[in-house]
Amino acid sequence: MTTEAIHAELVALYDGSTPVRSRWSYRGDHPYTVVAAFQTDREHWVEWVFSRELLVAGLTESAGVGDVRFSPIEEGGMRILIVEIESPEGYALLELDHQSVADFLGATEKMVPLGGEDEHFDVDALIDELTRV
Repeated sequence: MTTEAIHAELVALYDGSTPVRSRWSYRGDHPYTVVAAFQTDREHWVEWVFSRELLVAGLTESAGVGDVRFSPIEEGGMRILIVEIESPEGYALLELDHQSVADFLGATEKMVPLGGEDEHFDVDALIDELTRV
């Protein structure tokens, strides 16, 4: 099982102009998920967890029907990844540099190849965690 982690800091744009810092993380021992945290003020980050598979799909086509959705677009000669996040507390549409997200995803694939997640996932540890009450 891979316990390594990958982290990337990316700048998103909110409403097309306001910069928002984001931290993207991927852990080899949680191979199915990506965590993206967006800074809402100096001390507060909002964290979203979604499947790596959703991010893979979202780099090439619109993907997601729930709280996290991705859409790649080209605007003014730039490739952009639109990230829509929604919760009962609010909604945000963020723009990220497509290549930066693709580079982050590529680093995750070097750690855990797509389709090889089950070789890095400790199902017994998950069962133990879920049944520990």
